[in-house]
Amino acid sequence: MDTNSSVRPFTLHVPDADIEDLRARLARTRFPDQAPGEPWAYGTDLAWMQELTDYWRDEFDWRKHEAALNAYPQFTTAISGIELHYLHVAGKGPNPMPLVLSHGWPGSIFEFMELIPRLTDPASFGGDPADAFTVVVPSLPGYGLSYTPHQRRIPVIDMASMFAELMTDVLGYERFATQGGDWGASISASLGASYPENVIGVHVNLIPRRDPTIAAPTTPEEETYYAELAGWIQDESAYSRLQGTKPQTLAFGLTDSPVGLAAWIAEKMRSWSDCDGDIESVFTKDQILANVSLYWFTGAIGSSFWPYYAFAHGTASIAEGRLVDVPMGYCEFPIEIMRPPRSIAAQLFTDIRRWTVMPRGGHFAAMEQPEALAAEIRAFYNTLR
Repeated sequence: MDTNSSVRPFTLHVPDADIEDLRARLARTRFPDQAPGEPWAYGTDLAWMQELTDYWRDEFDWRKHEAALNAYPQFTTAISGIELHYLHVAGKGPNPMPLVLSHGWPGSIFEFMELIPRLTDPASFGGDPADAFTVVVPSLPGYGLSYTPHQRRIPVIDMASMFAELMTDVLGYERFATQGGDWGASISASLGASYPENVIGVHVNLIPRRDPTIAAPTTPEEETYYAELAGWIQDESAYSRLQGTKPQTLAFGLTDSPVGLAAWIAEKMRSWSDCDGDIESVFTKDQILANVSLYWFTGAIGSSFWPYYAFAHGTASIAEGRLVDVPMGYCEFPIEIMRPPRSIAAQLFTDIRRWTVMPRGGHFAAMEQPEALAAEIRAFYNTLR
């Protein structure tokens, strides 16, 4: 499939010594005490974290998840001086549409394990093979398998440029579709804004913000949204402020302590998902730990903070002065961290074709509701084939 001379096949294999080192570190964990009050009231709960640590050390099988990832065709290619890792999974249908899926933080390519087959082979899930996509899933530069130590840091807008080059120059797709949440939504929107001649459409499950400021509302719906956003910034955005101001300092702790890393990521997976406070009602321990382990084994947590720093210091995620004029589709999951009204989305997206309010789900839509998200992606792009 990937015949460009700059493309190299890739197979993930974490050295046995790294796995044993992780287990040894887990066995030596020094836990904090539990703050008074309800579990999770002040962050990750001690008892749950101890249980997860025991499972990670004694039962979690990294090789199983490594093999599941290796079951998909993987490649690397050098773009802008960075070795970019990606999955390239052929669609099974008469005319699969090329689609680039972009993850965010604190996610990884593991977010899409259940979504990919529903997009590439819809017939196996009771769908129409005419709806198939050929899916390209890059690891974000600075994340996971697109990271090497001392690699230069790049903002989201440059990630979008790299993905455009990957899709057009490397893989030869003159026209392609986009989808993403979290930073992946910003990447998708940036692709639509800067490369409208190549982008068929933009589908997102989060409406990206152009800048970190809060604007003045012009409607009652906007007033409600901005009030909710201000409350979220007050109570839930400390991680973003820290990652956006002192990323290097935080990186020391999370690069050295696997339990610290897991606690930092798992708290977000609980807070931002539609789990009613029970994280394991939505994610299995294996799903949580496969994602965390990829950050751990690659040592990429510090570099993954960089988009926050760039955004907080004035680097736009979408080119200044540009709008997204290509067709756009959006699904609003009820526990998403921010859900702006259509009037705010229309300030960036000029051609909103589909706006669906979903009954269940949160920030990690591809993991929480893969079937529902796949159906929405197929429905949106059906009109653009």
